[in-house]
Formats: sequence, structure tokens, C-alpha cells
Amino acid sequence: MRDKGVVVTGAGGGIGAALARRFAAEGARVVVNDLDGAKARAVADEVGGVAVPGDASLIVPQATEALGGTVDVYCANAGLGSGGSEAAPEEVWATAWDVNVMAHVRAAQALLPGWLERGGGRFVSTVSAAGLLTMIGAAPYSVTKHGAYAFAEWLSLTYRHRGLKVHAICPQGVRTDMLAATGSAGDLVLTPTAIEPEDVADALFAGMAEDRFLILPHPEVAAYYEARAATPDKWLTGMNSIQQKWEATQR
Repeated sequence: MRDKGVVVTGAGGGIGAALARRFAAEGARVVVNDLDGAKARAVADEVGGVAVPGDASLIVPQATEALGGTVDVYCANAGLGSGGSEAAPEEVWATAWDVNVMAHVRAAQALLPGWLERGGGRFVSTVSAAGLLTMIGAAPYSVTKHGAYAFAEWLSLTYRHRGLKVHAICPQGVRTDMLAATGSAGDLVLTPTAIEPEDVADALFAGMAEDRFLILPHPEVAAYYEARAATPDKWLTGMNSIQQKWEATQR
């Protein structure tokens, strides 16, 4: 990563800040993005990077300029942990889709022409285990994270022979503000095995060293994913039992 140009969105805290610190520690030149400008500037100052606050969907041109014209690694990390059921308001669904999926699509639209011309680039998508499995009490989050995973997968299968490297990070609970906001559902499912944001950064760098697409900071997610594919009804019955346990805590 020495002297590579790296962009990390949603990097004012949590996983994004941990990624920015790790890339900087490895010698990269880092652009720190966050909607909260003060948080972006604080992390950028800490890592010797450049803050580019604002909507993650729109920052590629400004970030590219800040890095001297070349983005080598783009970490699509900004995300929205939208809870609710199918009855969540339309605007909640639309915003979750825009932040969790379309921001990745727009970044790829801006970056791919240059990457394909050069024959190389790296797209890192912070998805969540919810993108491989699901999350109780959070339909908009679960559905859009499935979309984020599908897009990362599509990018990889379409462009890997042209030098594009894609990584999908799929942790379960990570000790961040987003986990704290999940409330009782997160307390039941995620908190008991929650890890630190730095553990996610470590898992990404281990996966990049091996050119692995799927990054699992919680290795047990692989077994859950296999069970979901091999015996879906058994898996759904197990998840429904967790749903019922959670519902019992709401009475």
C-alpha cells in the first residue's frame, strides 16, 4: 500500500476510521470521507490524510483530485443501519437503497473507466453478514445489504480478468455507533460476539494479501452461509426461533 491513493467513505468513526488508520499505517495516502465534516477532518488530521466531507455518492472527482489524479483503492464503507419491517416508510427504504447500494454503483461508474484503462484497481465493499444472511428487525438494512453484496460479486466476476480486485467485508457485530443503535435486536444477536473495528481492518488486510473476495471477520459466518444454502428451511426455522425470542423481549 506504500504511496497508494486510498479513499474511505464513512470514515469519521467505526470501521471506516479503523480502515483509514490501517491504510495510513501501511504507507497509503488516504482521503477520509464522512457526512460529518468535523469527524472527517479529525480522522484525516490523525492519519495525515485529506478530509473530503459530503455525500459518499458524489466525492470521487474531488477525492481523485486530492490524491493527485489516481485512486488505487476505494473503500465503499458508508452505510445506513435502517431498522423496521416491510411497513417502514417509503423514504426509509429509498434512503437505505441509495446509501447502501447506489453509492457503491455511482462510485464504480466514476472509477471503472480509469481502472480498466490502467488494468488495475481495488474496490472494497463493507457489506455486513446481513448481506449473506439477514438481520431480525431490520428489513431495509438486510435487503439493501444483500444488494451491496450482489453488486460487489457482480463487479468481481465481470472485471477480475481486467485487473479489478474486489473485496466484500461481511462482519457480524462490530463495536460501533451503528451497533449501539440496533437496540434489543442487536443486543440479542450481535453484541455477544461483537469485535472491534480494528479487527475488521486486520481481516481485510489478511484477505487482500490472499486476494480473497469474501472477507469474514467472524469466521463462523461461513458455516451459517453454507447452512443457509444447503438447508434453507432448517436455517429459516432457526432464524424464526431467534425472531420469536426477540419478540418475547418486546412484550
